[in-house]
Amino acid sequence: MSPAPTLYRGSDGMWMWFVHRATGVAIFFFLLVHVLDTSLVRVSPEAYDEVIGSYKTPIYGLVEAGLVGAIVVHALNGLRVIAVDRWDWALRHQRALTIAVWVITAIVMAGFLPRHLGVVFGGH
Repeated sequence: MSPAPTLYRGSDGMWMWFVHRATGVAIFFFLLVHVLDTSLVRVSPEAYDEVIGSYKTPIYGLVEAGLVGAIVVHALNGLRVIAVDRWDWALRHQRALTIAVWVITAIVMAGFLPRHLGVVFGGH
């Protein structure tokens, strides 16, 4: 007799799987928009200048910060996935590796955000 069905509530590995997919999709769409707006320079340099000018707002500055965060967490989690696929010890220590991904991401972002947001909001 099979046990009663249960709702899988996930663990570190499942949540990081979701984060990896979500950041991957976000990065893909950024690259798609980047290719399209860069190719606009061949069609109409004036339209290109207008589009690029619209990116120089605080909203886009915050989006850029989010993009950098997505790239950092995606890259570090990719290394975690490689480790888990390659070595048994990594599979046994997924929680510690997940925490390491978030801690290193926080450290990188703590170094990046003050300078970036200073430029975005008019400082140097």
